[in-house]
Amino acid sequence: MNVFLLKLIALTTMIIDHYGAIFHSDIYLFRMIGRLAFPIYCFLLVEGYFHTKDIKKYATRLFIFALMSEIAFDYAFYGKLELGHQNIFFTLLIGLCAMYFLDNKEGKYSFSNKTVLIIAGILALFISVDYSFIGIIYILAFYFTKDYPNPKRLYRVGLTLILTNLLFASMLQQFSLLALPIIYFYNGNLGPKNKILQWSFYIAYPLHLFVFYMIKTSI
Repeated sequence: MNVFLLKLIALTTMIIDHYGAIFHSDIYLFRMIGRLAFPIYCFLLVEGYFHTKDIKKYATRLFIFALMSEIAFDYAFYGKLELGHQNIFFTLLIGLCAMYFLDNKEGKYSFSNKTVLIIAGILALFISVDYSFIGIIYILAFYFTKDYPNPKRLYRVGLTLILTNLLFASMLQQFSLLALPIIYFYNGNLGPKNKILQWSFYIAYPLHLFVFYMIKTSI
């Protein structure tokens, strides 16, 4: 299981989830399948953080697509601009910044880990990103267990997800645990990689939301 396949699984299950949320909110199977996407994206974000050559470019890319995707996100789910809910790129961006400040590799900052965690959680809650502060917990669960061997790592992450879901989410969110067996088989390889594929995975997010909005308005 390489990075390419994980991205493909995450993208596919996310599109299924959004299809269900937009067109068949009464059919829970779509949402159950969709719970696999976010943990995989969190895992890939952490992998990307530790392997990127330029964290600022990575953050900038997330920020640009967060802005690009917001209109499509709002109209697909709400049929209008909605300031009360921001798309998943904002969640990933906050998580990426949190990891950067936690690492503090260049020693520029004097923030404690607790301060970084609190600020990241409050920011996610304040601007109402997708998954809210729960998303930051998911991301940092993979971050803090990065050096753990499997299956110990996924065992710790699994416990964190179970507890987080029980305390702050619906029971539906417990299906996110089904992503962990898929992540377990990750082999550290990138798989097929080129600029077209890289940008395609980013563009697919606002594109599928735009398509869903167009379909919804034509029904």
